[in-house]
Amino acid sequence: MLDYIVNHQTEFWLVVGVALLALEVLLGFAAGVFLFAGLGALITGVLMLVGVLPETWIAGISMTGISAAVVTAILWQPLKKLQGKAVAEKDNSSDLVGYEFVLATDLSPLVPGQIQYSGVSWKVVLDPRSGVQQISAGQTVTVSSVEVGVFKVKPLV
Repeated sequence: MLDYIVNHQTEFWLVVGVALLALEVLLGFAAGVFLFAGLGALITGVLMLVGVLPETWIAGISMTGISAAVVTAILWQPLKKLQGKAVAEKDNSSDLVGYEFVLATDLSPLVPGQIQYSGVSWKVVLDPRSGVQQISAGQTVTVSSVEVGVFKVKPLV
């Protein structure tokens, strides 16, 4: 087997390139290293196939490293742009958004409240987007977003 690989370097580098690219796809394009190394190995195999590169281990390993580095330098910025710059906004959607209740205590940005709902003690905070600085006890509020154990509320208008 080893003798076959030594005598068929072109096929070896092509198979290694395809295997590394397949591994990259199976990992969900998370590693990146397999992508660049796989492309480097494919380039090496193609250069050996067309006769530009001799079929030796030194030439194969060297060219794989060099071509992987060149491909990385060329593709780094375009692939980085594909990822997008904007951080996805946290999804605060819930069936509880829109739930209305009466405040038991005054509520302000510095003083949160509390409510018992569905067997859970929820912290109640004033939604900064509500446009008010305080809501008095006894007023009806509506839940505008939900986080773990927290209702963000605004006054019911």
